[in-house]
Amino acid sequence: MRRRKVAYGIMMGVCLVLFVLAWTVVWRFSVPAAVVMAVVAMVIPPFAAIVANWNIDGRR
Repeated sequence: MRRRKVAYGIMMGVCLVLFVLAWTVVWRFSVPAAVVMAVVAMVIPPFAAIVANWNIDGRR
């Protein structure tokens, strides 16, 4: 359970960093790169939820 929480936290932290960097720094240099970073950040949360709930019923 601890490993899943850590993995979830790391993935969501990466998501947050990507959003913040994309729209505060990167957009000044390259708007397409900022959009790509935002799209990648939008894809991460569903996978983070899957990782957090992976094999949740397997403890039996």
